[in-house]
Amino acid sequence: MDLRIFTEPQQGAGYDTLLTVAKATEDLGFDAFFRSDHYLHMGAVDGLPGPTDAWITLAGLARETRRIRLGTLMTAGTFRLPGVLAIQVAQVDQMSGGRVELGLGAGWFEQEHKAYGIPFPKEKFARLEEQLAIVTGLWGTETGSTFSYEGRYYQLTDSPALPKPAQAKVPILIGGHGATRTPRLAARYADEFNIPFASLEDSERQFGRVRAAAEEAGRSADDLVYSNALVVCVGKDDAEVARRAAAIGRQVEELKANGLAGSPAEVVDKIGRYGALGSTRIYLQVLDLHDLDHLELISSQVMSQLS
Repeated sequence: MDLRIFTEPQQGAGYDTLLTVAKATEDLGFDAFFRSDHYLHMGAVDGLPGPTDAWITLAGLARETRRIRLGTLMTAGTFRLPGVLAIQVAQVDQMSGGRVELGLGAGWFEQEHKAYGIPFPKEKFARLEEQLAIVTGLWGTETGSTFSYEGRYYQLTDSPALPKPAQAKVPILIGGHGATRTPRLAARYADEFNIPFASLEDSERQFGRVRAAAEEAGRSADDLVYSNALVVCVGKDDAEVARRAAAIGRQVEELKANGLAGSPAEVVDKIGRYGALGSTRIYLQVLDLHDLDHLELISSQVMSQLS
C-alpha cells in the first residue's frame, strides 16, 4: 500500500509551508506529495496568505526534492488550455527528472471561477474528454512529427507537440463518483483511478464500474491503479486525536466514519479494508500543514506496519 500526502493549500498555505511539508514527505518515506488545484478557500477559513498556483508550486518542488512523486488531485480543466497544460506538465516533469503525475478533472467550484474571472462553461465534461485527447496526443507524437486536432471545443493545427516529458509516459489520474461517463473516460485514458472521500461500499461499487469499463474497452482491468483519497487524523491516544480533529474543525466520530482517524492501529485496520477492495494507494488529506509531528507519527506507526 503506497501512502501519499495530499494537501489543500487554498485553505491557507504559502509556498514555504508547502516546501516544508514536501521535504518532510520525502524525509519520512512517503511515496508522493500531491496538492489540490484551487484558487479560493472553502468553509470557515480565511485562506491567508492567499492561493498558490498548482503547477508553479510543483515546478518549485521539482527542484527542491529528489525522490517523491509530484502531482495534482485534480488539475481543473477549466483553468488552462490543454496545449498550455501539456507544455507546463512536460516542463515540470523535466525539472523533476521524471517524477510528475497528472490528475485531471473537469473543474467544479463555480465560486472560484467568478472570484478570479475564469470562464465556467456548462459543457465541462465534454471539454475534459477533448483535453485528455489533446494532452496525451501531444505527448505521444513522435519528435519531428506534428499533431493536429479538430474538436468541438479545441482545435490544434500542425503543433510541433513539444516539449516532451522526461518520462516516456506521464501517469494520468482520473477520478470521481460518476457512474457512467467517468468510468468510461478512465478506461480510455487513465493509468490510475482515484475515488475521493468515499466509503468502503461506494469505493467497491465505483472500482467495479471502472474495472468493467476497462474490460469493455478491451483493456485489462488490472492495468489501472485503484486509489482512495481520505482525510487523515491520527493520534497516539484519544486526547491527541481530539486535539488534531479540533485543529481542523472536525469531529472525531465524523472523521472515523468518513476518513482515517483514531489510533495508528485503527487507521491501519481501516486502510487494510480499503486494500481488500483493490485499493493499492491512499492519498492522505492532511489539513493542518503546520503539524509535522502528525506526519512523523503516520510514518513511524502507520506506514511502517503497512510495509
